[in-house]
Amino acid sequence: MRYVVLIVLLIPALVAVGLWQQWPGSERVPSQYNPFAPFDVDDPLTPVTRFKLKVLGQDPQRCLTALARAREQGAIDYVEVGSPAIGACQLDHAVRVRSTSVQFTASFLASCPLALSWVVFERQRLQPLARELFGQDVTRVDHVGSFACRNVYHRASGRRSEHATAEAFDVVGFRIGQTRATVAGHWRDEGARGALLRRAFEGSCDVFGNSLGPEYNAAHRDHFHLGMRGYGLCR
Repeated sequence: MRYVVLIVLLIPALVAVGLWQQWPGSERVPSQYNPFAPFDVDDPLTPVTRFKLKVLGQDPQRCLTALARAREQGAIDYVEVGSPAIGACQLDHAVRVRSTSVQFTASFLASCPLALSWVVFERQRLQPLARELFGQDVTRVDHVGSFACRNVYHRASGRRSEHATAEAFDVVGFRIGQTRATVAGHWRDEGARGALLRRAFEGSCDVFGNSLGPEYNAAHRDHFHLGMRGYGLCR
C-alpha cells in the first residue's frame, strides 16, 4: 500500500509531464520519472516504476523490447514461449527464464512484466543487500515455481491464482557461496541470513504488485510469493 496514494496523485501529473516534454526546447524528464520513456532495469526505483511495469503488461511488444534490452545488458537469459494454452490456462507472451545474475533451482515460466520485475529486484535490492551483509552476491535462488494452472489456494472454485498466468514467483531461499538462507529456517534468525531474508522481502515491496511472506498467513510460512497483481500489498 505504500505507493497507492502516491500513484493516484502522481499519474495525472506524470502524463502531463510526459506530454509537455515532447514540446521543442523542453528539458528532458529523467526516464525513471517519465511513464512514456523506455523501461530500463537499471533506472533507479521511483513511485513510477510499478506503474511503468503495469503499462508494459498491457503492451506485450514494448515489454518484450524492454526484456530484450535487459538481455543485451547481460541481466537475463530467457527464451520466448509465446501465448500457449496449458490445460485450462492461457499464457500471454510468456518467457522461460533460464538464468540472471543467479542460477535457479530450475528454469521457470514468467509473464514478461514478472521477468522484468525480478531482474529489477535482483539488481537493485537483492544483490546490493547480499554484498552489504556477506561481501558477495547471491549465487542461486531456490524456488518452487511460477506457473500452476489452478485457483487461489487450490480451491475447487473461485478466482484464478496469479500462478495460472505465470504472474507470480515463489522463492524459498537464497544461496550465497556455501551459505544457504531459507524462509522456513532463517526468517527469524538474528544473524546475516535472517537480515537478508527480511530486508530482501521488504525491498521486493518496492517492485512487485504484491509480496506475501511468513507474516501474511500459514500458507506462506516457507516462501515469498512475489506477484504482479495490485499496487504494493506487502505482508
